[in-house]
Amino acid sequence: MAGPCGYIERMRHSGKTLADESRTDEARSLVDRLDHAEQPSRPGKKSASKAELRVGILLWPGFPLLSLAGLCDGLRHAADLGDQSRQNRCSWAILGTPGESVAASCGVRVPVDLPLSAPVDYDYVAVIGGLLPQIGSADTRYVSFLRSVAAAQVPLIGICTGSFVLARFELLNGHAPCIHPFHVDDWQAMHPGLAFETRSHYAIGSNRITCAGGISIVELAAELVRVHCGADRAAKVVHQMTVNAEKTASHVARRHALGYESSDHEKLRQAIVLMEKNITTPLEIAVIARLVKSSSRQLERVFLAETGASPSEHYRNSRLKYARYLLTTTDLPVVTIAGESGFSDASHFIRHFQQLYGMAPGRLRKALSGPTPAV
Repeated sequence: MAGPCGYIERMRHSGKTLADESRTDEARSLVDRLDHAEQPSRPGKKSASKAELRVGILLWPGFPLLSLAGLCDGLRHAADLGDQSRQNRCSWAILGTPGESVAASCGVRVPVDLPLSAPVDYDYVAVIGGLLPQIGSADTRYVSFLRSVAAAQVPLIGICTGSFVLARFELLNGHAPCIHPFHVDDWQAMHPGLAFETRSHYAIGSNRITCAGGISIVELAAELVRVHCGADRAAKVVHQMTVNAEKTASHVARRHALGYESSDHEKLRQAIVLMEKNITTPLEIAVIARLVKSSSRQLERVFLAETGASPSEHYRNSRLKYARYLLTTTDLPVVTIAGESGFSDASHFIRHFQQLYGMAPGRLRKALSGPTPAV
């Protein structure tokens, strides 16, 4: 297991850390050991700053607060001892015009810390994008600053719709950004012909890094900390922010398995995303209708017109499609796959699977795996 999650997992198995993470004294003991691990030499440029990792942050109007919090808190845990927040080994600042503030999508305003300065003052400049209709409404000085950062070959990070910002101002530099599956249609409409990817939570290229947003920013923060400050700092980020070291199926993986189905109809598109996000524990159709601000009857008419199936049929077929993906890509038992696909019992799952694919799950897996080679 690679990366910070693997590091802390190895420490657990070696007996050096928590036998029971709920015990406060052992949790603090782990953090203390991580805090006092040997400090690695810092890669990259030297500067007057003692910080090993320096990140400048540009906030676009309507940015998601979670992306900012995840990035800053990841750096905060790596920067100091215990739960202190001094910017010792890592530093971060909101850049712009001091005295001004930027409103997040939830309405909370975040003040600017420092003016736009020399790009070499930072190891990275991160752009946290905002609501798509507001992408073009940021201060023109931000765009000029981003271009100067690119010219100085300081890596740019596009977080959430920050990738859209970099693309709009031709700053991706050939990098295929990591896009959240929800924004695939938006990307293709706004940047036709530009490559993108949705299978990962973040993508690291040459002087360009992109992150799909949401909780994925914590993983990216831990990786940047690992590169600049060492595995001990990254393991502390993982531990303090309770990142799960186990890799479970994410919405990114599910969207890939389901084929990135989408529609020009906004409410249908929102309903499909909700279904994809809730495969293991299916939502009632009435709940989905309410969440997309529709009625069950209206949603049924839209599904029948656009997909030829009712919402419940479409939902069930999506879950069966995901089950087929698990059958062909994992060694999970059929009964486990039934549960992962939102079916309460295996016989119910097998019956519907056979109706859709013409054979039982076990037979399909055997047919697709090919003949067993002779020993």
